[in-house]
Amino acid sequence: MSARLRHIAIVSDQYALLGRFYQAVFGMTTAADTRPERAVTVSDGYVGLNINPRKPGRPAGLDHFGLEVDDAAAACARLERHAGAHFLERPSTRPFAGISANDPAGNVFDISQAGMENRKSVYVEEARASARAVTHIAIRTLHAERLAEFYVDVFGLRLLERAGDDGAFHLYDGRVSLVLVPWDIRAYEGGGIVRPSPDHIGFRVESLAAFREKLESVGDNNPHLRPLPLGRGAEGAARLKLLAQCRCGSFQLADPDGTLIDVAEG
Repeated sequence: MSARLRHIAIVSDQYALLGRFYQAVFGMTTAADTRPERAVTVSDGYVGLNINPRKPGRPAGLDHFGLEVDDAAAACARLERHAGAHFLERPSTRPFAGISANDPAGNVFDISQAGMENRKSVYVEEARASARAVTHIAIRTLHAERLAEFYVDVFGLRLLERAGDDGAFHLYDGRVSLVLVPWDIRAYEGGGIVRPSPDHIGFRVESLAAFREKLESVGDNNPHLRPLPLGRGAEGAARLKLLAQCRCGSFQLADPDGTLIDVAEG
């Protein structure tokens, strides 16, 4: 029954630029069937990063994630046992979202299954290993424990042992983690307040020293691909301190459009 975390979506005014950033810095590759007029999709060989252009009324930033399951109908039946969780079928033009759904806290995710006619990119390509790969997506929520129970029950994700003082629940599909972090407005003291929502994505790299060198050289070659400054000023320092509390990584940055990234060596 265990589901697999197979894609993460970002909404951006600079969607094409972000695609280049993740290619240049993390070595992600462009999907063969990408549709540049609709979105840019890059992949680490297992997780697809779908970067969508921002349209009126839609906020920019880290937006949702996608789960691949063996039986979508059974997953949806389990989902509806949880108050406030619902799903709907999506148009056939959506290559990742045969079904979209929300958890009891309102976070949106997609559900896909082998055989759905709209599957493309990472869902049909042979998985491969990569030296730089997505490790997790983190969501800040008022209902971390309740959501952990939801994702374990509905999708069979494995709850890893809790550690540290952050109160976060780490759910694992065998390769990628969903991290549910308690949201508390007091955690934003000294910085800008962000509502409960997807918070950041995590990557593993072969060497932090080599990664930081690559990050600098990419920015030197193309200033448009420099990460946005993170940690500048009192408010920036407060936001960086909060992000650094995630125990999955040891180096933090923001992509050129401000999406937060947590990087670990290993």
